[in-house]
Formats: sequence, structure tokens, C-alpha cells
Amino acid sequence: MTKNCSNEKQAHVIFTKGLPTEKNNVDMNLNTQILIAAILGLAFGFLLTMYPDTAFVKHSLYGLGILSSVFIGLLKMLLVPLIFSSIVVGVSNLQAGGQLGPVWKITFLCCITTTTLALILGISCAHLFEVGRGVDISIFQASMQSYQTPDSLNPATFFTNFIQNTLINPFKAFSDGNVLAVVVFALFVGVALVHGGERFKSIRVLSHQFFEMMMMLVGWVMKLAPLGIFALLAKLMATEDISVLSRLAEFAAVVTGTTIFHGAVVLPLLLWIFGRMSPWTFFKGTRTALITAFATSSSSATMPLSMKCAQENLGVRPQTAGFVIPLGTQLNMDGTALYEAAAALFVANLVGLDLNLTQQIVVCLTAMIASLGAPGIPSAGMVTMIMVLQSVGLPAEAIAILLPIDRLLDTVRTVVNVQGDMMISVVVDRYTRDNEITTQS
Repeated sequence: MTKNCSNEKQAHVIFTKGLPTEKNNVDMNLNTQILIAAILGLAFGFLLTMYPDTAFVKHSLYGLGILSSVFIGLLKMLLVPLIFSSIVVGVSNLQAGGQLGPVWKITFLCCITTTTLALILGISCAHLFEVGRGVDISIFQASMQSYQTPDSLNPATFFTNFIQNTLINPFKAFSDGNVLAVVVFALFVGVALVHGGERFKSIRVLSHQFFEMMMMLVGWVMKLAPLGIFALLAKLMATEDISVLSRLAEFAAVVTGTTIFHGAVVLPLLLWIFGRMSPWTFFKGTRTALITAFATSSSSATMPLSMKCAQENLGVRPQTAGFVIPLGTQLNMDGTALYEAAAALFVANLVGLDLNLTQQIVVCLTAMIASLGAPGIPSAGMVTMIMVLQSVGLPAEAIAILLPIDRLLDTVRTVVNVQGDMMISVVVDRYTRDNEITTQS
């Protein structure tokens, strides 16, 4: 028992140390800059619509096109190496002690369950309310010209095609930008590092260093984000129908409502069934952490409060909370997965592409895997959103539509992310406590 406790404490230290800070003052400043750039971009785009067919508009659109292409191109350049390194690091961090014990197994099962339910809910509500349907965005036509609608697949052939497209030469996957194949290879590498233990210590260190280097590059690129967003939105406003803005507001309302439903109904129901705890007791004991999550939009910054609330108010043992909550901050992102799945369907409707069942499954799998190792910072979140879009051939440029509302939606989904981590700690503590009692008796 003492050994297990020390292992779990070690895991806590390692996971806490390995987690990147989700948002700091610089990030908040970046969010402000992006918001201002989005407003100015819309205003400039509206100005261009007032002087059609003039040399000023022609030259402006040319300049905006170059600026937006540079920004999107830089993000695409970093996509594959960032995703690969982040997933390898995320999985290899499971080298921490106790990862193969009951605590890890139950935690992983809970994370998969809640994330899957969130994905199903996000996709279903996006279908129900037909978000983005009826507005074709011609600005993305160039990106979609090279896209070929795949043959319709039935569920029986899905796995065969999935294997053929993902289990391929990793170097070919890297060169072709086959994100799903890269993700699968990264998962295998991460698992191998965990299994190899101390033998692969130098490779783990190298992986962490490469990941830190990629995050540094992302930080440099993100300094251009305000200019890129300005250019993308100005071009969108100048060339498209204003009705896209009403569709965006509709999408924001649907995603917010769906996320709140997941946090207010689905998660409490699971807590009541598997954790045997009243939802009222849970919300009363965790309100401080949830309010902080809403105010900061940062699950990492809220993590100390989450652990404090779980231990002192919910009765979760320190060794369980110390392992589950830091791990959940990295792996369990219900709100984020729900948003990315719904956003992919929203963009598909905007560009006039009907995603078949197979493509929707790919979107869900990609959104789930993207949350595995992706750092909880705005810049990396943008890149993982591109990953989800490109998994089914959607244009990366579409992130320009989503960014103006992303900061608002981030507050709600962070609350659900933090809530899910604390809920899972209650469930894991209950089951591991029961197992210990059974073993002792």
C-alpha cells in the first residue's frame, strides 16, 4: 500500500511537471489581440464592400490573400511535427508509477466513456440543428477543388479502409500530411516508450525537448495570429454574404447549450450511477473550482483548486486526486472534444460538403485523439482544430470563422473539462477503495 501511494505521488509530480501551462498573461494578451484583430478585420471587410470594383479593393484583397496564406501555411507546416511530438510526450508520460494499476485502468476507462458521450452529443446536436447549412462559402472553393469525395463506405468496410489509410509507412504519412496515420504511429511510439521503461530514457528526453522546441515555434507563429485573423476575416467579410455571421451565432448557441447539457445532465447522471454521489453534493463541493475555471478558461491553472475541492469537499483520497486530476487535465477534455466535432460538421455544412457516416466517425476519432496529448493553450488548440478539419479534407482556413467566438466558448468548455476531471476522481476513488477493502478482507 505504501509503495502504491509513493508511485501515485510520483505520478502526480511527473504529470504536474509535464503539463504545459494552459494560459498565462501573454496568452491572455494574445486573446485580446485576436479579438481586436477580428473586430478590425470585420470592419475593414465591411469598408471594402462599400467600394466594389475599385483598385483599392483589388489591391487590398491581394494583400489580404498573401497575408492569410502565409499564416495558414505556417500553421500547416507545424501541424504534423507538433501533433506527433505532443502525443508521444503525452503517452510516454505514463511512465510514471502506477499507470498499469487499477487507478490508471479505471481512469482511462472513465476518460474514454465521457469523451465518447460528449462526441456523440456534439455530432447529434449539430445534425439536429443543422448548423451552418444553407450558406455556401465561396472563399474556400480553391481549397476544396482538390478534394475528392470518397466512395461511400458502409460500416462493414470502415475498419478495412481505416487500416489501409492509417497503418502505412510513417515517412510517407509525414510527407503527405496524413494526420491520422501520424497520430497512430505516435501512439505506438508513445506506448513503446512506456513499455521500454528506463531503456528508452534518452529517447523520452529527446521527445520532450523536441516537443518544447515545437511549442517555441508555435509561439513565434502565433505572434502573427492577429494579422492572420485580420486578413482572413476581412477577406471573408468582403467576399461573402453577411448571413454567415448569423450562422456563426447560431453555431455558438448550439455548442454552448450542448456543452452545458453535457455538464449539467450527462456527467451528473454518470456520477450518480457510478460514483454514488448526489449531483447537488458534487456541485456544492466543487463550485469554487468551477467558478475559477469559468473565469480563467484554464484547466491547468484551476488544477490546484480542483485537487483541493476533491480532497476536502468530496472525500477523495489525496493519492487518488493527486494522480487522476493531473492526468485528466491532460487526457480528459469532454468540452473540447464536443466543440471540435461539432465545429467540423459546421464547417462541412458551410462549404457544402455532406460528411458520410465514415467521415463522421473519423472526425470523432480524430477529436478524441487530438485531446490526448495536445497542450491546453490557445495556439496548440488552433493547430489541433486544423487537424480535425483536415482529417476529412476540410479547409484549414475555416478556423478564421471559429476564432472570433472561440474565446467565449472556451469558458464553458473549460468548466466541463474541469468538472469531468473531478467527477472521475470520485468514481476512481470509490472503486479503488472498494477493491482495497475486498483485498484486505
